Amino acid sequence: MSEVKISAEPRTEFGKGGARRTRRAGLVPAVLYGHGEKPQHIALPAREFAAAIRHGGLNQVFTIDITGNSGTTLALPKAIQRDPIKDTYEHVDLLIVKRGEKVQVDVPITLTGEAARNTLVVHESTTLAVVAEAMHLPSSIEVSIEGLEAGSQVTAGDVRLPQGSELAVEPDFVLAIISQAQTAEQLEGGEAAEGEATEGEAEGASEE
Repeated sequence: MSEVKISAEPRTEFGKGGARRTRRAGLVPAVLYGHGEKPQHIALPAREFAAAIRHGGLNQVFTIDITGNSGTTLALPKAIQRDPIKDTYEHVDLLIVKRGEKVQVDVPITLTGEAARNTLVVHESTTLAVVAEAMHLPSSIEVSIEGLEAGSQVTAGDVRLPQGSELAVEPDFVLAIISQAQTAEQLEGGEAAEGEATEGEAEGASEE
């Protein structure tokens, strides 16, 4: 994953009021920390940040150029607060990273292919924790479920990781389960049985 250069401004207003004014100005309140550095409160341009996340995912690495600071800082989003109604970013925690160091991230999992007929795919986890070099983090990982029969499981150990990435969970960590889907006849039979049980309860209540 390539890094994205983004400008930032020092943030001097804090609290809910300050955060609202920052967002009204088209900026996202953020805090930059890590590697023994004193936390820095900054504001990122909202449109540029959102575009970078859409393109590179939540594990996008940023080269941050803070006004008034000499040099730039590499950072990775560690916590993002988002308004689901407005679809805007409310606040971002950014972790300072260094070239060559390894970090742990949660990578989105995409299931590809079709399981066997009359099966149901149950997602146990939509992400997988991996350890990778900060400048080569996978944006997503694909896992095939093509032809899997009912009773099958997809575990972390089944995933083919990108080169340079390692599992941060046990190999038996379950990502998805393939179960037997109920047929139309089974569903109808279950509804009929439920209806009979309800009628029986009603009759018993009336006799009392």
